[in-house]
Parts: sequence; C-alpha cells; structure tokens
Amino acid sequence: MDELPPGEGDPTRLIAAALAHFSHGFCIWDEDLRIVAVNCAYLALYRLPPDRDYRGVSLREIAELNASLGRHGGLPADEIHTMYLARFVDVPGSRVAEHSLDGRMVRTTVDRVPGMGWVALHQDVTREHEIQLLAQERTLQLQVQNIRFGAAINNMLHGVSMFDDEKRLIICNRQYAEMYGLPEHLTRPGTSFWDMLDDGARTGMVSVADPDDRVRILTAVIDSGRTFKENVKMENGRVIAVLHQPMTGGGWLSTHEDVTEQHGHEEKIRHLARHDALTDLPNRVLFREEMDKIEARMGGGEIMAVLQVDLDRFKDVNDTLGHAVGDAVLIEVARRMREASRESDVVARIGGDEFALLVGPLDNARQAARIADRIVKSVARPLSIDGNQIMIGASIGIAMAPPDGTDPETLLKNADLALYQAKGDGRGAYRFFEQGMDEALRNRRALELSLRDALAGEQFRLVFQPLFNLAENRIAGLEALLRWDHPERGLVPPGDFLPVAEETGMIVRIGDWVLHQACRAAAGWPESVRVAVNLSPMQFKHRGLPEAIRSALAESNLPPDRLELEITEHLLATDTEATLATLGRLRAMGVRIALDDFGLEHSSLRHLQCFRFDKVKIDRSFVRSLLGGEDSMAVVTAMIGLGHSLGLATTAEGIETEEELEAVRAHGCEEVQGFLFSAPLPASAIDALLATTSGELRKTPKRALNAL
Repeated sequence: MDELPPGEGDPTRLIAAALAHFSHGFCIWDEDLRIVAVNCAYLALYRLPPDRDYRGVSLREIAELNASLGRHGGLPADEIHTMYLARFVDVPGSRVAEHSLDGRMVRTTVDRVPGMGWVALHQDVTREHEIQLLAQERTLQLQVQNIRFGAAINNMLHGVSMFDDEKRLIICNRQYAEMYGLPEHLTRPGTSFWDMLDDGARTGMVSVADPDDRVRILTAVIDSGRTFKENVKMENGRVIAVLHQPMTGGGWLSTHEDVTEQHGHEEKIRHLARHDALTDLPNRVLFREEMDKIEARMGGGEIMAVLQVDLDRFKDVNDTLGHAVGDAVLIEVARRMREASRESDVVARIGGDEFALLVGPLDNARQAARIADRIVKSVARPLSIDGNQIMIGASIGIAMAPPDGTDPETLLKNADLALYQAKGDGRGAYRFFEQGMDEALRNRRALELSLRDALAGEQFRLVFQPLFNLAENRIAGLEALLRWDHPERGLVPPGDFLPVAEETGMIVRIGDWVLHQACRAAAGWPESVRVAVNLSPMQFKHRGLPEAIRSALAESNLPPDRLELEITEHLLATDTEATLATLGRLRAMGVRIALDDFGLEHSSLRHLQCFRFDKVKIDRSFVRSLLGGEDSMAVVTAMIGLGHSLGLATTAEGIETEEELEAVRAHGCEEVQGFLFSAPLPASAIDALLATTSGELRKTPKRALNAL
C-alpha cells in the first residue's frame, strides 16, 4: 500500500500517513474487525498487492486473500480466519502470537483500545532483524500507551491538572478546562499558573483576592510533602473540592470535583440540625448556643432578657382539629413572633408548643415588656385555618440578665418560674421573675404529688348544693361538687387543685370517680330529683367519657334522664365537629346537658345554635350585678328571654339575697341556686334535707335549711 497523503479532517489518513514509514507491519482494526489503516510494511510482509485500498476490508477477507496466495502452509481460509480471530477476541490487553510465514518468523502483537478497536503490530523477528524490530516494538508500544493515557484522562469524571516545580502546566484534561472556563491557549503545556489565576479572576469564574496567597498555599503543600484538601467557592455559586498531591522532584498533581449538590445537602443537614423543621426557627440546640454567649455579652455591658413562651389552649386544637391544623397554627404563631420581635432577637421553638426568645441588647426592662406585650396580643388574634376559627393565647415568663441571673441555667429556670406565674394568673399575660416564685413552684409540685395519692387514699368527697324550681317550689336537683380533705393541709380549695388536675390529666380519673359517686348517691333520692355533674374540657374530650357515664348509670341503676351533665362555653369555643358529635352521643344515651357559665364567652348565642341544650346556667357574675343598675338588669333579662325563646330552662347561679331572688323570679327564671337557700351539703345531710322539707322551697329558705 502506497503512502497515503493525509486528507483534511480524515483521521484514518493521518494515522496511515504517520505509520507509513515504520519498517514493521502495522494495522488498525475497528470494533467490527475491519481495517481502518495499514502501512506499507504490513503489505510487504504479507506480500499483499500494494495497489489496493484496504480500508474497510474485513478480517475474513484478509484470511481469504492469504489463503488464495498459499500462505500459512496452505491452510484453508476458514482455518486462517479462526487463527486470526483468536488474536482479537477477548483481548483485555496485549496479545502476542508468532507464526511462520514463507520461511520467516512473524510476531503479531494485538492491543485492544477501548472505544476504538484494535492495533496490530506485525514484525519479522528473524535473527538478522530481531534487534531492530524489538526497538520499533517498544516505540510503538509507547505511542499506544500515550493514546490510551490521553483517552483515559479525558474520560475521567473529575478535572485533573499537573504542574511542574516552576508552576507551569504539564497537562490538564477537558473537564478541568471546562470547570474553570479556561480558553484553549491556557490549557497547553508550559502555561504559567499565574496566567491561569489571572484569567479566572478576570472572567469572574474564581475569586482570587490575592494571587500571592494562593501560590503561597500551594508552595506550602509542595514543601510539606503532604496532600491538601480544600473547597473552592466559585463566583457562579459552584463549589469545587480540590485535592493537591505533591510530586517527587517538585510540582503537584490536583484533582477537581464539582461538589455543589453534595455541599448543598450538607448545608441543609447542618441547618436542620440547628433549626426546627416545621417553623424554621432556631431549635433548642441553636438557642442554647446563643444562650452560652450571654455572659460574654453582659461582660460587654449589654442588658438581656430571656422570654419563655407557652401557648394557651393549643392542646385543644390538636385534640379537636388534628395535628395538621395544629402544625399550621404553630407556623403562623412562629411568623407572628418574628414580626413582634426585633431583628437582633433570637426566636426559637424549643418544644411542642413552647417557644423562647433571647432579647437584647436592651436599655431597660420596659423594652422586654413591650416585646412580650406585642407577642401576647399578636398570638391572641383569631386564626382562620381550613375554615376553622381558632382562638389561642400565649403566656410569657421573663427573666432579666443580669439582675435575675448571669448564666443560662439560672436565667432559663427563672423565666420558667415567671411563666408558671403567668399561667397561674389566668394566662394570656406576661410576668417578670420575682423572688419567691421558686417557692410557689415547689408548692405546686408538692400539690401535684399529693394529688396523685388522693384517690387511692380516699381523700376526696362530694358535697351537693340544691337547685330549686321556682314554679314548682321544690328541690329539682343537686349539683355535685368535689372537695379534697388533705391529711396535712386540711380542706384544699377546688380552685387550687382542679387546674393542676386538668393540666396533668389526672382530672379524667377523678372525673370518673365523681360520676360514679354522684350517680350512686342520686339513686337513693326521690325520682323527681336529678343530680348535676360538671365535666372539665379534658374529661369531655377523653374518648372513654361515654363509656364512663354508661358504667356509672348501670352500676347505680340510675335512669339516664336523672343525670345532668354541665359543660362550659369554653368547650364550644372552636365549634368543632368532634365536640358536637360527642354531645350527640351523650344526648342519645338519654342524659340531660346544661350549658354552664352562660354569657362569659363572646359567642354565646352561636353556642346555643350549635346544639340543643336542656338548660343554661347564668353565671353568678351577672347575678351579682343585678342591683347595680338598669343596664345590668337588661343583660340578665335578655339572657332569660333568650332561653325562653329557644325553649330552654334557665338557672340563676349565686343567689345570695332576697332582692336577687325576686329580680330573677320576676323575669321568669325557672331555677335558682345559691347560698340564700343552702351551702353545699355533705351526702349524709341530703336525705334529711329532702325528708324535712319534702323537697319544697320554704318562704324563709335560708333559715330553714341552715337549721339542719
């Protein structure tokens, strides 16, 4: 085959031209075992016609041609093809074979080039040419290795660069050039590292404030003889992880990997570790880190405040509307807290419905009070979520630094004590820490522990206060009221222990006991006398309430219509389907249901429209104001009239004077209750009361009943 002049853009001709002058035979095969290029020495070695174009000729055609020329000892074409094929199939590296050809020994070396095909070297290794052919073989092997190296380095996933001891480029691959946006002339061997840095800074690909520092870092890497890792932040936001490896004799080899996505994931993980996943506020971990800086900040003369925030009535939202709505409430509360605080303040969610703020720097405690006041008012605004009107609140405890403490533990403890005081004062307020609050907390915890033993120790008892039917002039029922006879404290007021029982959940067990005791007592009364039992919000929402009522009625054999359950308006504040469904189940059992403390909530009329109650009880605060003027009388009159218009019986609570009695009687109130008739009486006195009065209301009831 004659020397082929290279055609423009024709790689096969370039290869053929490059190999034409080799004295040994050389043949390049593609993946389909067709000739890409051969040289003249190959044609001469096999004495193949030189005037033929062998590009595209298959291995089988070469076998047939050699068979026709009587080569390989006259073997048929199929056997020659099989022999040739064995040199190519499953060749992981180089495969060398020797065979006799017309009295000469020919060595064939076949190399597999992934993605390209095979390179075959054919040498006449007879004695007189052996040394020369071996040298040519080594040269060709080096060339093939260079081809392989070039193919391998440009197919790497990472960028690769190599610099000599004079900080000049030895080699870099395509990925490296693309990663840093290098033009072609800066990827050539010999390019100065300084020029590459200048180009990156000029094009905005990399930020190099001081190229000298960059070079000093790399020089230190080389001098140390140790590898060095760094993350380079690109101006376009990408992050490149670079590993520098010093080379023997100077210079360094670097690999460059784009880790932007991985870096983003790691940043997200670090963020989530220190922030609340729901509200994106700092979590307890980050808040504590900020608290740990408080002593240093006070050392600089700053005044700080720690605010502990607890949401009021949030548990009702979760219990009645579900956790999805509860989560939406928390997200909105977090937003409102951020708006109510300052940019310099740290607002954190440290628990389910617990938040905390580190506020500072401050000029005085009044600034902390203003922030707390804004939070209380902001959280108290109605929320509308998924069609539900939700009303919650916030109670806040405040500890000032330094007067209330100088370390995180003391400040957090004192803020928590102030929070407890705020909740005890009626919630929806803020309180500053004061000396003595810790003693109140200890008393509260002691009360809680004692309360747990009260049921087992039979320390509870019931008393009963009569309810009088004015039209029939008789006792229509008695309200069961709980009393606690503490072995050491004596009689504990209900206002002291019932909130604790509600908060701790013990009210459910206590309420079950009250139901059973009240029904058992009422079973011995006349059939015309009912017993009224108050249900707390937590007790009402407990799933076991209907079964507890059913059990109490069955155990005492009390007819359901003689049991009257009293619930407060607060229970209906959210007007939820679950609340109404429970009321419906209780009504289906045959018990009576009364709405207690009527008029205290803002939406009393709406509550009466939600459910058909049997009775409403007008709160004693309205009765006390009866004689205070025409406006007060008008309010009570309207309440009684509203009950009549809806077909509901009305009971006036807290009647203490004859004047109050006559006022509510004159406006049509059916039932009354209060100390004018009787204080709450022990169960042992009820039988005597009913027997002595025959259940009738005397003309001078107070004297008659108190004489018992």
